[in-house]
Amino acid sequence: MTEIKEAAYDVAGGHRIHIKEAGSGPALVFLHGSGPGASGLSNFRQNVEAFVAAGYRVILPDLLGYGASSKPDDVDYTLTLFTDTLKEALLAHGVAKATLVGNSLGGGIAIQMALDDPSFVDRLVLMAPGCIEELPVYFAMPGIANMKSAFGSPEFSLEDQRRLGESLVYDKRHITDALVAERYAVAKTQSKDVLARMRTHNVQPRLGELAMPILLFWGHNETFMPLSGIGYFMDACPDVRCITFNKVGHWVQVERADEFNRHAIEFLRA
Repeated sequence: MTEIKEAAYDVAGGHRIHIKEAGSGPALVFLHGSGPGASGLSNFRQNVEAFVAAGYRVILPDLLGYGASSKPDDVDYTLTLFTDTLKEALLAHGVAKATLVGNSLGGGIAIQMALDDPSFVDRLVLMAPGCIEELPVYFAMPGIANMKSAFGSPEFSLEDQRRLGESLVYDKRHITDALVAERYAVAKTQSKDVLARMRTHNVQPRLGELAMPILLFWGHNETFMPLSGIGYFMDACPDVRCITFNKVGHWVQVERADEFNRHAIEFLRA
């Protein structure tokens, strides 16, 4: 079993970012999405060993507001807040250049980091990335609308956590009792503001600035990120390819873990 090390770093604003790591070699930073109970390891547990075995240093941050990282109240959770706190922690962790692997909100963060500092990002692997539409478009998507409504309730329950987990996938068997319990334990510690005051901006007009190679994954049965996002990348980016899966939801890296791992590793080695 792969050994996972842990570290934490104090960053600007009095926040603390928690990072898990396994393996050695070129750095891969896996960026999880939003939602109650999200964390780096819970989103990418089925991917870590394959990438470590392929010779990569797998880095799993918990974004601000998530996992074991600081969860401030009374702040707007902007894309800049996510990227600045993450970048500061990664530099302190000794990461000078990396491939960013981002799902959902994590995909949007990866894009913004690549726009802010192209020299920091070798390649992008994005699974149904966010931040390429205006927020009202996302909030109208059934998966996100249900997530905001359920988590905003003071009576958010273990069964609510299970239902939200099941909305991330097409095949509900991927949402195990252990995963639900793990994410619910984190959700109980999270600020409601992490969703209620989400203020990410739309980076779609700048996608054409991404000159690095990009690999996209998208589930056809997606209820969080519109499939129209695929066309944005194809029209704007000079070096992009996309793999789509039928009968797969928002969590491609979970529902098709073996295929995701294989295709991503081939892309990284190309």
